[in-house]
Amino acid sequence: MWTLVGRGWGCARALAPRATGAALLVAPGPRPAPTLGAAPESWATNRLYSSAEFKEKLDMSRFPVENIRNFSIVAHVDHGKSTLADRLLELTGTIDKTKNNKQVLDKLQVERERGITVKAQTASLFYNCEGKQYLLNLIDTPGHVDFSYEVSRSLSACQGVLLVVDANEGIQAQTVANFFLAFEAQLSVIPVINKIDLKNADPERVENQIEKVFLFRLLCIKLSQELNPKVHRKNPLRALVFDSTFDQYRGVIANVALFDGVVSKGDKIVSAHTQKTYEVNEVGVLNPNEQPTHKLYAGQVGYLIAGMKDVTEAQIGDTLCLHKQPVEPLPGFKSAKPMVFAGMYPLDQSEYNNLKSAIEKLTLNDSSVTVHRDSSLALGAGWRLGFLGLLHMEVFNQRLEQEYNASVILTTPTVPYKAVLSSSKLIKEHREKEITIINPAQFPDKSKVTEYLEPVVLGTIITPDEYTGKIMMLCEARRAVQKNMIFIDQNRVMLKYLFPLNEIVVDFYDSLKSLSSGYASFDYEDAGYQTAELVKMDILLNGNTVEELVTVVHKDKAHSIGKAICERLKDSLPRQLFEIAIQAAIGSKIIARETVKAYRKNVLAKCYGGDITRKMKLLKRQAEGKKKLRKIGNVEVPKDAFIKVLKTQSSK
Repeated sequence: MWTLVGRGWGCARALAPRATGAALLVAPGPRPAPTLGAAPESWATNRLYSSAEFKEKLDMSRFPVENIRNFSIVAHVDHGKSTLADRLLELTGTIDKTKNNKQVLDKLQVERERGITVKAQTASLFYNCEGKQYLLNLIDTPGHVDFSYEVSRSLSACQGVLLVVDANEGIQAQTVANFFLAFEAQLSVIPVINKIDLKNADPERVENQIEKVFLFRLLCIKLSQELNPKVHRKNPLRALVFDSTFDQYRGVIANVALFDGVVSKGDKIVSAHTQKTYEVNEVGVLNPNEQPTHKLYAGQVGYLIAGMKDVTEAQIGDTLCLHKQPVEPLPGFKSAKPMVFAGMYPLDQSEYNNLKSAIEKLTLNDSSVTVHRDSSLALGAGWRLGFLGLLHMEVFNQRLEQEYNASVILTTPTVPYKAVLSSSKLIKEHREKEITIINPAQFPDKSKVTEYLEPVVLGTIITPDEYTGKIMMLCEARRAVQKNMIFIDQNRVMLKYLFPLNEIVVDFYDSLKSLSSGYASFDYEDAGYQTAELVKMDILLNGNTVEELVTVVHKDKAHSIGKAICERLKDSLPRQLFEIAIQAAIGSKIIARETVKAYRKNVLAKCYGGDITRKMKLLKRQAEGKKKLRKIGNVEVPKDAFIKVLKTQSSK
């Protein structure tokens, strides 16, 4: 069951409410709000279009601007956002009602395997209300903090948002973050409380949380307005590219939101970013699959194919206009700021060009990833990639393997540090006084800088109060500084901490979930940089530095982190015919050591007696052979070890 709280879109209409149904505001005009106990109205008699009826191209001119609603669904991860989208697709006749309709808009294999949304998807829904045909453009969005850039891009094409809150768990950190994203974008927000029919549901408590955290009753009155897009169809074309995919046969498929004008097949359009001219081959809407139309009009959301063959030609945030009718480009998007960097290399250097092509195509689909060329003595030519978080990095790697059959080596993740140079010679060499280090191997020596700076984030934790003590201890162990503490109801607390980013990027979320039995939630936002005592820690294998495992740590935690890395690397490395010494070092000082014992052949097995000198001779010969083998032996580091070695135990 679903219910609505507050006011927003002027009028409401219940679409066949039932145990797993939904209530959605779709129609303007002075009508009373829906009651979930009302008799359901058959949607089949009201709709004019359904997915089964699209045999010819749609005539999109039948939808005036006042009959269009562009909206997103946003929520905390795993709070029923995709399920709500599935029900809306069913209730509007976009898809048939079957038991197999689960995660319909989650088209990627990684999404279905992990059960989360990582890519925003669009679907055009057609609904008839009081004799009027409405076009509802739904944009489903991810719920995890690592994919917040997808949410912000989706909101650029919307005028309204459904904010889903779980009646069992209440307000979560990502719910707060998504609300303020929508609020900053000046969108009308409608809170939707879901899962109210479950055993532990408490919708009244959640409603009070919404009012206390968001002041929602006041805000909804303030935001209440007509939600049809503010556009002009008589003006020259102005379309915003808010997403794109690559098809090897048709080239780039751009998802566009039209703010002005009309576009149709055969039109010549110009990219404001590249100034290149293209001829439109196809336009249409997503229903949720591609459905060609004659034209797209201002206020509508759809896709456009114009023969862009190179992935660099389609830039997210680009403005498209008609040839010889230039317009002022739309603002576009604020660039995503990478929070985690990692090196990526092909398993075999012969696959370099294929991997390069795969990364280019995937970054077109995920423009929040930054790419810089890099090289390694051990791994060869590769790239240094920037991600929004560790899950973002893992999903990107998984998509490379699944969608492009690319196998790669990922180095240990790190965060971007800064160093303030001390000498005028170094400043002249780098052309700036403050440099950013995204590769730990290039971390400058203390003698060359006046101070080091580390990135910090403002983290929000929402948890049941019974776990507050344990969570506060965890935060203090991660060098966090408490900024605020608010009781949002009798049982739930909202904590705000200033965290060093490198303390939370790898395993903080796992530790938080473990301590709180899965009930605490976490979200963070960039808070700049602060001074810190940082050191570069090298990892040595038999005395040789492994550049890919070099990391930057705080001076006070160097010993514990170095010991943990050595222990985990010991568990990850396969045994060799020779002994492997694993060491963590700061400069010339060894701060931790572990040893991987060698395989040992029993050379005394053939000795059934005789003088002891014979046995000693055999053992000495074996020791000399292992010593020689250790000097020339190559230590193979499995690719999954690069992530495992930085995973510290949750108790630390």
